[in-house]
Amino acid sequence: MDLDAYSAAHRDEWQRLAQLGQKRRYSGAEADELIERYQSGASQLSAIKTTAGQSLQGDALSLGLSRARLRFTGTSTNVLRQLTVFFGAQLPAALFRIRWLTLAVGAAVAIIAALYAVWITLNPEVLASLGSYETLRGYAEQDFVGYYSANPEASFAGQVWTNNAWIAAQCIAFGITGVWVPYVMFQNAVGLGQSAAIMNEFDRLDHFFLYITPHGQLELYAIFVAGAAGLMIFWAWVAPGARTRGQALAEDGRALFAVVIGLILALLLSGLIEGYVTRQDWPWPVKIGIGTIALGAFLWYQWMRGRRAFRAGETGDLDEFEAGAKRLIAG
Repeated sequence: MDLDAYSAAHRDEWQRLAQLGQKRRYSGAEADELIERYQSGASQLSAIKTTAGQSLQGDALSLGLSRARLRFTGTSTNVLRQLTVFFGAQLPAALFRIRWLTLAVGAAVAIIAALYAVWITLNPEVLASLGSYETLRGYAEQDFVGYYSANPEASFAGQVWTNNAWIAAQCIAFGITGVWVPYVMFQNAVGLGQSAAIMNEFDRLDHFFLYITPHGQLELYAIFVAGAAGLMIFWAWVAPGARTRGQALAEDGRALFAVVIGLILALLLSGLIEGYVTRQDWPWPVKIGIGTIALGAFLWYQWMRGRRAFRAGETGDLDEFEAGAKRLIAG
């Protein structure tokens, strides 16, 4: 190959590629031309490297190709910018969308737990089926309270955090089945009702509420949020509206899976409260107050910050570029 002759023959094409690579905005025709020039230039660069190796002409063409590629592929967003958008807009908007369903899930769990506790209390034979008298008495007078101080603070906080985060992740991941979330919520309600009934039988119901309330406010609410997110994903599949089922699942799935990250952080905070605050010999108003502040902060983030983000057009889903192009449109 005569490199100089080859370069002279394609000089106008390469100059045009360089001009297009420097533009900021494109018409539909210019965008199509950019792609065509890029494809031709890539083939020509390959020919140059194959026959002549590294050369000044090849390096200049390679630079033009790199600039052109950035125009139609874009550049990645700064990591700090991505975090700001995620925690400042996408996550609170996703939480805001499921606010009412979260309250519905919480109300259902509370009602089932209360009914189950009353049922056990009014039927001694049911209470007896849960264990022997001494076993139940040991649970009410020692085990329930001792649970919070049986392990070192750090390991206990880590244990409850990972357990609760795993439950929350399961609710969202398997929510599409439509049965997993009701099953998990029912089991949690039954467990709460059973514990309350046993504690009430031995006049320790006050201990039940006192020891659960500091960390339980945020912990239980986070689980309700997870259940709501899972049910919303299921409903996107059942009733996609004007969207296709695939589109509805993709959009709502991406948005609501972001909730997992927020819940992991919320459950970390509740785990720290359970591990470091609940066991302390502090006045109960102080310990409960810490839990109430934690829950209040989460509610503000979901309802207030989420409302602003949602009204600004956020849904929790990725933007169009991050989600992947769906179709090419020239115009």
